[in-house]
Amino acid sequence: MDNKYIYLDNAATTIPYKEVLDSYEKVSTSYFANPSSIHKIGQESARLVELSRRQMLDLLNLTNTHEVIFTSGATESNNLAIIGYCLAHKNRGNHIITTEYEHPSVLEAFNFLKKEFGFDVTHLKVDKEGRVNVNNLLSLITDDTILVSVMAVNNEIGSVNDIAKIAKELKKYPKVAFHCDAVQAIGKIDMNYKEVDLLTFTSHKIHGPKGIGCLIKRKSLEITALNNGGGQEAGYRSGTLSVDLIVCFAKALRLTMENMKKSFKKVSELRDSVLNYVANHKDLYEINSTLDNPYIFNFSLLNKKASVVVEALSNENIMISSISACHSKGEKFSYVVKALGKTEQVYKNTLRVSFDEANTVDEINIFVDKLNKIVSEVKQ
Repeated sequence: MDNKYIYLDNAATTIPYKEVLDSYEKVSTSYFANPSSIHKIGQESARLVELSRRQMLDLLNLTNTHEVIFTSGATESNNLAIIGYCLAHKNRGNHIITTEYEHPSVLEAFNFLKKEFGFDVTHLKVDKEGRVNVNNLLSLITDDTILVSVMAVNNEIGSVNDIAKIAKELKKYPKVAFHCDAVQAIGKIDMNYKEVDLLTFTSHKIHGPKGIGCLIKRKSLEITALNNGGGQEAGYRSGTLSVDLIVCFAKALRLTMENMKKSFKKVSELRDSVLNYVANHKDLYEINSTLDNPYIFNFSLLNKKASVVVEALSNENIMISSISACHSKGEKFSYVVKALGKTEQVYKNTLRVSFDEANTVDEINIFVDKLNKIVSEVKQ
């Protein structure tokens, strides 16, 4: 990326590590063969895929209990996990539970099951800080419940859910599987996923390439494939595997996990600089994020339009977002912040700043100065 840009939209996507790009060039040149081919170079490619698969499970401490299904990204992974599980087990019940502030790929998968297959969907309300109350969740379970889906970290406000606790409590209900969208958590927040049945995340959020994600599934759990073809990925996801993307995904995960503690510390310091500025201007801003996760900081303008400020910052070569890029072409407000019980002015004018360890103190200082100047000058 051109150094003249200050990029603070890392929750939307991250810049690939140089080491990952180097690996992509090497693998795509030397291991270009179809890994389903039985000839020598095809089998060499297949070996790299399996090494990547095992490395990812090892990094997440899931080697003995789970298996990896590679997909095109988190949206496909979420759909495969949710729809695939429900279609495979619809004879057990037709009630499924998620939260009101999940990623669109989760919410729309639930809507699809309701519309096309008659599933009874319950949307759990979150508390005013954007967290799931475990007792409230458990109170919604009925004899017909077969799936619960709760995200680990919210993609707009950064609130963190106690996934290990939720998973432990759900084990008391043998018919209920637990899916967790961990896109914004993997490599950032230290979590135990051992009791999670269906875990999804994607490469481009952890400095890997776009176009590759995964569903990590408990081995004993059956799901229905959503596409037909050659039966790759144990029949769960047909289609020729992209060896170069898979190897880069595994490498990005390894590098991110290795850097996690150091990155968390640095990002916390960067976030605190923005937090201090916003907190000292309560006449201009309202904070929407909790402070336990430094990677995503969400706040709202109290008397200006977020779209105007985001555009003005972009014209100054500073990149932040208003609402999630995944629904920015649809709704013009944050349904996540609305779910917190905020006012219309607040949920329609959110700013999301999402950090990375590659960001610098100087960049944050420039951002704060430009933001202050823009907010004081714009009329809307």
